Amino acid sequence: MNQNTFISLINPVKDKMYRLALRLLISKESAEDATQEVFLKLWNGNEKIKDYANVEAFAMTVTRNYCLDQLRSKQNSNLKMVHNNYESGETSIHDHLEAIDELDQVSQIINNLPEQQKIIFQLRDVEQYEYEEIAEITKMNETAIRVALSRARKKIREELLKKHNYGIK
Repeated sequence: MNQNTFISLINPVKDKMYRLALRLLISKESAEDATQEVFLKLWNGNEKIKDYANVEAFAMTVTRNYCLDQLRSKQNSNLKMVHNNYESGETSIHDHLEAIDELDQVSQIINNLPEQQKIIFQLRDVEQYEYEEIAEITKMNETAIRVALSRARKKIREELLKKHNYGIK
């Protein structure tokens, strides 16, 4: 397979791969590194890529597995949460700070979910994958995916309500 063919196969999914890596690894730098490493893995095994009916699902699976391996390794055990990618057109500094705080809270809640729920939430609610595609990526059945997604959404909702209703009875 030549370089142009490889790029045409991977180009449509590269942003999704990065967002999944970012959700799992939290750090932009780690997500960029992970995405590059996955590209290299896919390129080095590019003859295998043609054998897969759904290249996108294969690339996302490789990305997920690579990120999980990174999380298990010692070098990434001290990742810090950095959110500097929020810009607002609002004039009020108070509204701006409130929105940033809200995003940080949601992100923190998502990052505290169990790995499986975090991945499924990312794939379904952020990346907008269909249940069949998620099943192919995660090697889970659709019923288990729906249950895990429901639990993740419920946990996020409960935690946000707890934070918003703090001190109110």
